[in-house]
Amino acid sequence: MNYQTFEPDKELEVLVKCYWTLESSVDEQLEKQSVVPDGCMEMIFHYGDLYKQYTGRGKSIIQPRCFIIGQLTRPLEIEPTGRTGIFSVRFHPYGFLPFAFLPIKEMENTAIPLEKLFGQNGKDLEEKILNVNSVQERINLVERFLLNSLSRLETIDHIVRSTVETILTGNGQLSINELSSQIHINRRQLERKFYLTIGLSPKQLSKTIRLQADLRCC
Repeated sequence: MNYQTFEPDKELEVLVKCYWTLESSVDEQLEKQSVVPDGCMEMIFHYGDLYKQYTGRGKSIIQPRCFIIGQLTRPLEIEPTGRTGIFSVRFHPYGFLPFAFLPIKEMENTAIPLEKLFGQNGKDLEEKILNVNSVQERINLVERFLLNSLSRLETIDHIVRSTVETILTGNGQLSINELSSQIHINRRQLERKFYLTIGLSPKQLSKTIRLQADLRCC
């Protein structure tokens, strides 16, 4: 597998964490993979073969070719069906909200086709991304789409953003009471803001960040 990451444009870096690509050759062994939650939603484009997603109790579905994956609250079990070719936009935990036309919480653990979220604009983006051959062309196309769609940057609550940064800096070790005390807001208000903006509670995000930190140490 060949995995690479790329930095977003300055205008989008407050919302987009990075772009990444993953490619494999035809002869690589196909194995089930477990995607661990990291607190980030992603916009994924399969320009290679599609992936099977396991939904529990031995059942599975084939993922859409291009979709948004909502916040994960449990590991996501997937398996390639052939040659992998993926281009993805990884948003900051609060980064997808300005583009969301569904409540963030309703997207949890779900792969939602771009056409369902963005209509004809989503379908047009799919076709353009899938019909170019370079990473830079894909980045240019998706950045143009995001910037054109960006009409609600003010919806990113500064309290949520600063709290997320505190959680990340502390590797998720601060308690929710400590967080709410630092930013001078009560716990219930903080939890409500997180659910609306991120789709996770501060406690869930902190747990996810701790797990990611432990995985990096292994």
